[in-house]
Amino acid sequence: EDPNCVVLGDAVDLFNYENINKVFRLIKENDCEFISLGKGKYYREDGALTLDVGPFTAGLEFACGKQAVVCGKPAKPFFQAGWESLNLTGEEVVMVGDDIISDVGGAQEAGIRGVLVRTGKYTPADESNPEVKPDLIVDNLKD
Repeated sequence: EDPNCVVLGDAVDLFNYENINKVFRLIKENDCEFISLGKGKYYREDGALTLDVGPFTAGLEFACGKQAVVCGKPAKPFFQAGWESLNLTGEEVVMVGDDIISDVGGAQEAGIRGVLVRTGKYTPADESNPEVKPDLIVDNLKD
């Protein structure tokens, strides 16, 4: 009844106006901390592209005038927690992913190498992204 934070995760079909507006009201009216489990734009599920949590996070940030604390990709602490839990350093780690921004770009921003794999939601346009240049591009994980 007296929330101090709102955590936004992947809700798929529950991302609708009514629910997003409830979240907006909680954040705005209670001055809640706003936490998002990621900022990914979209992913591929069952062969179709599906909006991820990022567009909803961005809309709520805009409407509330408050930046979310991001716990997942592409936030640096997400990657750092991974290599630290394995007792490794960033120099010893490589991120392999199909998302040019969240996987490859997030990894590089965190100080680790990012490899783009041509599977999943990859598109040929990813290879000429003006902001993120992968350290390596591979066709699949066997390469």
